[in-house]
This record gives sequence, C-alpha cells and structure tokens, in this order.
Amino acid sequence: MKKMKVFLLTIVMVFTLSAGSVYAENSKVSGSASVGVFSNYVWRGQKLSNSYVIQPSVGISYKGFGFNIWSNIDSDYDNTFEHTETDFTVDYAFDIDRLSLDVGYIYYGLEGAQDTQEVYISAGYDILLNPTLTFYYDFDEGEGGFIVASIGHSFELPGKMELSLGASASYNMNNEVMGYDDSGDEFSNFYNGEVSASLSIPVADMISLEPVIAYTFPLSNDAKDALNGISDDGDDDLLYGGLTLTLSF
Repeated sequence: MKKMKVFLLTIVMVFTLSAGSVYAENSKVSGSASVGVFSNYVWRGQKLSNSYVIQPSVGISYKGFGFNIWSNIDSDYDNTFEHTETDFTVDYAFDIDRLSLDVGYIYYGLEGAQDTQEVYISAGYDILLNPTLTFYYDFDEGEGGFIVASIGHSFELPGKMELSLGASASYNMNNEVMGYDDSGDEFSNFYNGEVSASLSIPVADMISLEPVIAYTFPLSNDAKDALNGISDDGDDDLLYGGLTLTLSF
C-alpha cells in the first residue's frame, strides 16, 4: 500500500511539474530538480547508512506555496541497492519585513520502519548570520518535538560561485524517533550540533553543482546514547560529504 501511495503521488508530482514548466512564465511557477551523492545518509545527526547514498529531489513553488518529493537510495542496504525512504513536504513561506516565516507538513515514507509525520514552523531574520529557529512536532510515531537553531553566511566568489558556511544546534523534546537514553526512555535534552561548508558552482544556464562537507556530533550524554543506538556501527559523531547537481527553472 505504501509503495502504491508513493507511486501515485510521484505521478501527480511529475504531471504538476510538467504543467508548471509550460506555464512558468505567465504564472510565476518555479521549481528545481536535483540529485545528490553522499558518503552517508545523515539526518539530524543520525547515521542511517553504512555506505554512500543517492538522494534525488524535485520541488515546485507558486506564490509562497511549495511541494517537494525527496528520496534516499542506499547502496548497501542488505548488500544491495535499495530505495529506503521517500518524503513529501508541503509548505507555505512568506516574509514580514526582514522576518521570514515558513510553515509546513512532512510525510516520511520509510522502508523497514514505521512511516511518520511532522508539522513545523520556522522563523528567520535577515541580519548578520541569518539566525533561524525551527520547531518540528512529530504527531505520529515520535509524539514529540524537535528544535533546530541555525546560523549561516554566504560569500560571493569569482565566476558567480558562492561559498556558504553554516552551523546548527538542536534540542530533542521527548521525540521517540530521535532515540532513547541509557535507560531506554524518551528524553528531553540537547541533541546534535553540526557545522558545514558548501560551494555553489554554476556549470550552465539554470544548472549548478554543489560539493558539501559537514561534521555532526552529540551535544549531551542522552543524545550520545540515542545516536549510538540508532547507528548500525555505534557512531555518534561523523564527518561526511557529497555532491549535488541541481536544475532550477
């Protein structure tokens, strides 16, 4: 049933993108399609693969409303290539002077685990380092919250390239999806920190290439226990990276 749902929603998305590309000039529809190859699948500090992954994504937006499909293909899932996840995101973003707000919903379609769902709200302010605070609430399997505070800055380089540096810190709020402490209980405590650097390189009209490198690490003993329990090899900190090719329209 889950695979049929993913298939049908994918067909709807492809149709919507096709129509949007035709009428983009008049209706101001915009979108992007990308494919990334990464050394590992890392999500909120959790190491969810033992080898490299391929992550395609396609999204479309219109007057602040957005819809995105993202997937993960694991190169070493039970010793074979396997599609392990497809996520669907619907959101609405708008600005109030220098304040940017984004509210949305995410459906996580998982292979080998229970699907789950989140709603979120994000607020950012257009000042130095662009501070942003995002609150996620998993109302399904996790039944808890997750907060991410982030900062970042971009530098223009010759050749229309752009270097982006970022850092974030997170806090878990009894969200079971984020793992358990050493007593096997859900917990509220600081979760993971992450620092990253990426370089956007234009390679053609509307096409860019972006290498990225990041380091993630636990911010509390509770998080360390949770991350050790989730990772197959017990890793709780990780240096990882990848390369993404993006077509924007």
